[in-house]
Parts: sequence; C-alpha cells; structure tokens
Amino acid sequence: MPPSILDQVRLIASDVFAYQADRIDTTSSPQTIESWDSVQHLNLVLALEDRFQVQLSPEDIERMQTIGDIANLLATKLKTISG
Repeated sequence: MPPSILDQVRLIASDVFAYQADRIDTTSSPQTIESWDSVQHLNLVLALEDRFQVQLSPEDIERMQTIGDIANLLATKLKTISG
C-alpha cells in the first residue's frame, strides 16, 4: 500500500524544515515548527509541486496554513487531475 498523501506531506515537510517527521501532524503550522518561515514555505511549495506534479496557485499557497490543510489541498488537486 503506497503512503498516504498526508504521510508524504509529513516526510517532505520534515526534510524541508529539518524537523522530526514523527512530531509533524495535521495541526503542525508555522506557529509550531520554528524553522517554517516564508522562505521555507516556498521551498515546501516547490518540493510538493515536484513530488505530486501539480501547480499550486498563489491562492493555494496562501491557504497552506497547516500540514492538514496542505494534505487536503493536494488530495483535492490530485482528484481533479485524475478524476
């Protein structure tokens, strides 16, 4: 069984933010992860676009407030692409 979108987002965020993946959950945000600043947010966006082969709009990027938000956004985008 392939890893869920959430698990993949957690691993990518862990890599980008140099933060332990097991400490990242759906409520993790810039308020809870110290290294999650505006530059790292853009690095996260680029890594997600590369991994999931999606284009994220400025509006999408602005809505990415928590790891859960990101996973839900990607699930919606991927369903739109494949559906």
